[in-house]
Amino acid sequence: MKTPEILAPAGSMDALRAALRSGADAVYVGGKRFSARNSQAAGLENEELKEAALLCHKYAAKLYIAVNTVITDDEAADFCNFVKFAASIGADAFIVQDWGCFDLIKASVPDAVIHGSTQMSVHTAAGTKMLGELGFSRIVPARELDCNTIEKICSEIPETEVFVHGALCMSVSGQCYMSAMMGGRSANRGCCGQACRLPFSATGNKASCALSLKDLSLLKNAGKLAEIGVDSFKIEGRMKRPEYVAAAVSELKKAIGGIQPDMKLLRDIFSRDGFTDGYFTGKRTDMFGKREKDDVVSARTVIPAIHELYRSERHIHKVDIHIEIHENKPVTITADCLGIKVSISGDIPEKALNRAIDHETAVKQLSKMGDTVFFAGEITSDIGPELMVRTGKLNELRRNLTEKLAELVINKNTPVFTVTDNIPELPEKSEVSPKFPLPLRTFCRTIEQIKAAAELSEYVIMPIELINNNVISLVNTDRLIISPPRFISDEEKLISRLMELKIAGLKRIFCHTPDSIAIGKKLGFKLHGSSTLNVCNSYAAEKIRSLGLEDCTFSFETKLSRLDDIRTPLPLGAAVYGHLPLMLTRNCPIKNEVGCKNCTGQLIDRMGKCFPVICSKDYTEILNPDILCMTDKQLPESISFGLVMLTDENEEQTRRILSGERPDGTLTRGLYYRGI
Repeated sequence: MKTPEILAPAGSMDALRAALRSGADAVYVGGKRFSARNSQAAGLENEELKEAALLCHKYAAKLYIAVNTVITDDEAADFCNFVKFAASIGADAFIVQDWGCFDLIKASVPDAVIHGSTQMSVHTAAGTKMLGELGFSRIVPARELDCNTIEKICSEIPETEVFVHGALCMSVSGQCYMSAMMGGRSANRGCCGQACRLPFSATGNKASCALSLKDLSLLKNAGKLAEIGVDSFKIEGRMKRPEYVAAAVSELKKAIGGIQPDMKLLRDIFSRDGFTDGYFTGKRTDMFGKREKDDVVSARTVIPAIHELYRSERHIHKVDIHIEIHENKPVTITADCLGIKVSISGDIPEKALNRAIDHETAVKQLSKMGDTVFFAGEITSDIGPELMVRTGKLNELRRNLTEKLAELVINKNTPVFTVTDNIPELPEKSEVSPKFPLPLRTFCRTIEQIKAAAELSEYVIMPIELINNNVISLVNTDRLIISPPRFISDEEKLISRLMELKIAGLKRIFCHTPDSIAIGKKLGFKLHGSSTLNVCNSYAAEKIRSLGLEDCTFSFETKLSRLDDIRTPLPLGAAVYGHLPLMLTRNCPIKNEVGCKNCTGQLIDRMGKCFPVICSKDYTEILNPDILCMTDKQLPESISFGLVMLTDENEEQTRRILSGERPDGTLTRGLYYRGI
């Protein structure tokens, strides 16, 4: 069984050194832009990235660069320049969310290694396989998966990287829009404001943090994860201090080696009221917690001791040495490390006046590798009689030797990539005829809504679990779009049901993530993209068009002014009405607080705003309290259709909304004007 990689976070050079000295096999970092921790505190400058690459490769570790945010068209050139720079310093791989960034990287660095970020929301074997076929070398699946699903994903082509320790987001990564809608800080742009850690409650209890989960720790399950084929064990925490990184790496290394990890130490350095094994067991119990005063106090007491874990360089490369000392010849040291052979020569030895140098003396000095990554292996000698070499000269030779070895080890472990002079080019802007009125597609949840939508909409979209013969009888099958679960917990069951609906005459599927694209494409459905694919630029639109999508609803995090500049033949839609989705969760916060029998159907924040909550068997959607309304606004000519998202509207209300009447309730223009 292959030993999994230990992958550590680093938001600073100190954290990176702590990770390497504690035993990490790889480190992931971000620059000052394009990273899902787009913070001055968590991103490295270019010169620091260059140093980071040298340090990692000195340890024979790998350096992964997180470029896992969505970008805009006008950022493409800067993005490509950054990727070229990162490739030139030997970054081993790029971690990507944006569909368009994949092609931009490949155009800039054709042989680049690309990992699919957990921000892509991949959570099925089908989605994993599709991304592997597209050229992704590794997938970081959603954190909300149980052991059986992870095992199925591990059976596919790409490598699999799984989070095993650190903070858990309440929402499925890539599917959270709460921070953007509440404060203009988009998680998909690396600027999450962690609104979920603020007070929320099903009952209005201002002391409750209903969206705050405990930190994840799967260290006790390390053996099982390795057994099912996980390639990389990932630690979360690019915003964390070096001591946290060192402790997590050190204890994970123990766990992989079959030694019981010190969970108290890990809890003391950082936790939110302890740890949870997350979704791994499938139980989803005792997962909620928040940072308490006791947690903070505990951290202060253990930090000094943890610092000892990474005070000095870790000796990891064995060096076999042979020294030759002969009269009238320079003292020569020859070394062999990792198959690298080095020879260093010094001064001519002196005649011994008192004690001549011998094998034991030479070994004593040459074995002192000091604060380097090397340790002495076999030391042999060929020493002539009555000769003397001063201790300082031997030490100087040893230092020169380790410096030369370090340089050659770095060279050996630094990948060389092809960097092109490609400049990103946009496709020609398609000539679009303005459509008045704008065709509408309506996402319905009830039969009453469908009755109105079937008359007034171009297409009707319906959750697959609600589609039955009554629904099919109300809508022409070519105008009915199946919406699969946003989080697919039973891939085989979904495929079976989709095949039944296809036989019944349904032809179209609403694609929320790479998973539903892969499944829909395999079954021969016509594919329509949801806004949750987070398409924010022309390159992403072109990429999903190449996958066979007929159209796509653009990200509602995009300003209207940017929408008008998008260049793609792919028809684009925009959300024009509804309670926008803020979170997709696998844990119901209401169930956790008051139980299903006492369901309130909403969460209340500290300001008294009520957030609608829609539950299904396998996941929960938390919606924006205000209703997006753009039906009275002129949208850019580039928009081919509007998406109406209904919740509890009746038939009459649906008719009024689809006819363009101003709805009741508190309205918002979303992010279309204020942006993120």
